[in-house]
Amino acid sequence: MKTIHHPANSRGAANHGWLNSHHSFSFANYYNPQKMNFGLLRVLNDDAVAPGKGFGKHPHDNMEIISIPLEGNLEHEDSMGNKAVIKEGEIQVMSAGTGIFHSEYNASASEDVKFLQIWIFPNQRDVTPRYDQIPLPDLNQTNKLHQVLSPSAHDAGVWIHQNTWFHMGTFDESGKETYRIKSSNNGVYAFVIDGSFNVAGQELGKRDALGIWDASEFQLHATSPGSRILLIDVPMSA
Repeated sequence: MKTIHHPANSRGAANHGWLNSHHSFSFANYYNPQKMNFGLLRVLNDDAVAPGKGFGKHPHDNMEIISIPLEGNLEHEDSMGNKAVIKEGEIQVMSAGTGIFHSEYNASASEDVKFLQIWIFPNQRDVTPRYDQIPLPDLNQTNKLHQVLSPSAHDAGVWIHQNTWFHMGTFDESGKETYRIKSSNNGVYAFVIDGSFNVAGQELGKRDALGIWDASEFQLHATSPGSRILLIDVPMSA
């Protein structure tokens, strides 16, 4: 087993007033040649957007883009004609493919919206752009990892054009689980949303992360009540 530890305070940071963002990997004005990606996981941004503010219409292509609200509501609009509000307890995915324009705004006039923005390199280029958004009611069940994304439209959660799985879970103190990595070519980027965990022997606090590869499985257990975690199971190479 190989691992890499990314403490929360090692992330890049940008505070624009209306946007307070932390970057797990090089992004925008933050550049660290040692933190360009984890396998085919290219971006993991931890964003807080002020009331009524947001990202104006801008383009993307050939990227799988996932948004996971942690607090508040995120308003989405795109060039495919989709207009929606994504809420805490939901997940949104876009396959940018041949190209799309979209905007994301805080839907509240009084409260920040906090969300994770994640980019995964696709396994197919120039696909027809697509959008999906679903609720995740299973996340209310504690002490269990729940699949929220996969490569298959027939599986639980949303799907993307990549051999990638996301799992999320909320655990009571001492809640435990064994996670089995989906493919021998894959690794897992474990990101603690809230609370604290021991993952593969590494103690992690809020917004800390651990990359794991060259392994078939690992153990995780929560070390404080109400701990939330995201596991991104992603190919380490194309």
